[in-house]
Amino acid sequence: METRAGDPGAFAHFDLSRVDSPAFVVDAAALRRNLGVLADVRDRAGIKLLAALKAFSMWRVAPLITRYLDGVCTSGLWEAKLAGEHYAGGEIATYCAGYKAEDLPEICRLSDHILFNSPGQIARFADALAAARLRGDSFDVGLRINPLHAEGEVPRYDPCAPHSRLGFPVDQLVEAHLEGVDGIHFHTLCEQDFEPLRRTWDAVKPRLKPFFGRLKWLNFGGGHHITRADYQRDDLVAFLKAVKAETGCDIYLEPGEAVALDAGILVGTVLDAHENGMPLAITDISATCHMPDVIEAPYRPAMLGEQGEDSGDDPVRLGGPSCLAGDVIGDYRLPVPCEPGARFAFLDQAHYSMVKTTTFNGVPLPSIWLWDSETDALERVRSFAYEDFRDRLS
Repeated sequence: METRAGDPGAFAHFDLSRVDSPAFVVDAAALRRNLGVLADVRDRAGIKLLAALKAFSMWRVAPLITRYLDGVCTSGLWEAKLAGEHYAGGEIATYCAGYKAEDLPEICRLSDHILFNSPGQIARFADALAAARLRGDSFDVGLRINPLHAEGEVPRYDPCAPHSRLGFPVDQLVEAHLEGVDGIHFHTLCEQDFEPLRRTWDAVKPRLKPFFGRLKWLNFGGGHHITRADYQRDDLVAFLKAVKAETGCDIYLEPGEAVALDAGILVGTVLDAHENGMPLAITDISATCHMPDVIEAPYRPAMLGEQGEDSGDDPVRLGGPSCLAGDVIGDYRLPVPCEPGARFAFLDQAHYSMVKTTTFNGVPLPSIWLWDSETDALERVRSFAYEDFRDRLS
């Protein structure tokens, strides 16, 4: 999977020695720029825009996000609780592929929209939803559909791949399934341009058209790379306005990656270097612990200042300190000598990397820093110790 991000921005001039290692560094100025772009699209199109916490849930910047956007979308009880604590004032939309009965009362209390994966779940929890409303909770109910129109580059990341568990197949949708349903949700994109969204809507619209008069809203989910410089934002705005006029529905988008695109780096250090048919380096950044999408997608993250092939330098295979043989990040021509103590950084690591970190093998978690490239203010927001590893175990 190829990433189309990796613009160093102000990080091109950031002194990596100012933070410990490993460390995530997020640029507040880059976040503001992304949020400004998203808010502009929202305002011009007349829609609502929610930030996806599954991609970027650094709640230290929650006041910044809520200043620009309409709220957040969450993936279950714990993210909904985080939203209730730190993103108050905006809407909270919660979707989970499968809810637990014991979680639903609090989800009803916290959420403005509760999105279900199937009509069966809605029917099964009808009494619980009615009881929550009797208690005074106010929320809409939504149904996630599967448009059965694949646009994903990698099947593992495509909710419309064959036999996908995500969303109710739209070709099975009948009027009875929308009893008590206020809106329809679909999320089928991943780091994609505008045209895949248009094609998806063209595929699903005939199936939904009979229900336009009874739906309050449509939620087109996330995966929209809106803040990337070459994204077709004017086309998106025109499309959203047309859909809103045609359907009579409020329209929601739920970008996650676009909120923090190119807004953060992951700083690491070379711990050891040797050769085995090619130069090798052990680093304090672990693919499996700190950047699992490198293995799962898989993809090759961009490196800050990486040298080109014309540099004459041999590529070095970088790997983490864990015992996993596959804990390999990739082959890079480093911008610094490959020797113990050398600092380097990977670009575009604020989203999805930070939320997926683990302590497998007892590998320490990266600290989290907030930098403002416009003022040069730098703050360590969080660091982690042995106790964080110990206390998640028994």
